[in-house]
Amino acid sequence: MLASWSVEHRPLGSGGLHVSEVTYGNWLTHGELVEREAALACVRAALDAGITTFDTADVYAQGAAEELLGGALRGVRRESVEVATKVCLPTGEGPNDRGLSRKHIMESCHASLRRLGTDYVDLYQAHRFDDRTPLEETLLAFDDLVRQGKVLYLGVSEWTAGQIREALDLADQLGLPRRIVSNQPQYNMLWRVIEPEVLPLCQREGIGQLIFQPLAQGVLTGKYRPGEQPPDGSRAASGGRAPRFIGRVLGDRLLDRVQQLRPLADAAGLSMAQLAIAWTLSRDGVSSAIIGASRPEQVSENATAAGIRLDASLLAQIDDLLGDLIDRDPAKTAQMMSVKPEWAQPAWPNPSLR
Repeated sequence: MLASWSVEHRPLGSGGLHVSEVTYGNWLTHGELVEREAALACVRAALDAGITTFDTADVYAQGAAEELLGGALRGVRRESVEVATKVCLPTGEGPNDRGLSRKHIMESCHASLRRLGTDYVDLYQAHRFDDRTPLEETLLAFDDLVRQGKVLYLGVSEWTAGQIREALDLADQLGLPRRIVSNQPQYNMLWRVIEPEVLPLCQREGIGQLIFQPLAQGVLTGKYRPGEQPPDGSRAASGGRAPRFIGRVLGDRLLDRVQQLRPLADAAGLSMAQLAIAWTLSRDGVSSAIIGASRPEQVSENATAAGIRLDASLLAQIDDLLGDLIDRDPAKTAQMMSVKPEWAQPAWPNPSLR
């Protein structure tokens, strides 16, 4: 059963699609770190909280995440949820098992629909920019999927402002409707590289932001403390790929500063996680923040960040406290997969999947 809209909804950009302020995503959880029953319980908790938007990708757990999400949503009225997935990153060893060619887009979309158990996805996103494929080929393939009714809206993820601008201009030249309604970037209190260029462009063009990592891999929850081992049960202490992603933000200098956010959260009557998510949702141009979870109670707690409004003085205190640890370098939008922030310790590895 869906809740009676306890989570508020926002338009995704200037289009007609509305998404829940908090989106449930299953990167690094479903099919990897979380057992099937726990994953199903998390989806049920999301629905109970009023979350209607669910984000996944063909590459997450090599398709297992899509399959699990599709199974979890079976029996839910299809029209009452918004399902988003992605295409571009490698799903196999072959040269055509990646990228944004017509071949891979068409094959990947059909495979995603089968795994999700649906006739269409609400939002289909280009997981990265593909400089090996002519952009015209990519845009026409996406447009065909929309015309076929297999995709309702289109988005991109971690594209630079220049790449988004190029796609919009080319769509105009080709006489295509401007179907890109969303961008999915990493964005949080610490990582603000989209602010100088991507956000202003998207706001002018009516493209909404579907944010991932609002909690900076859990670091902004305050559960990782300087000089201490990661707590049992956390992603950083788990097996699989999670520790190498989280290791990029576990420097003691950063963790010490994050702990100083706790009195601000306490004064506002919020948990650290709620503060971080509410901060993301307070930014202009943001339509929704994606959360992941390994336990249903995490979903329930984080979902309550929807609807929380932070006052200007609290936002200013956060900026003052984090100060020189905030990264706003727009060049790192394109380099996000390999750049090591000044505060990362140990060195930021090269995550190939997100």
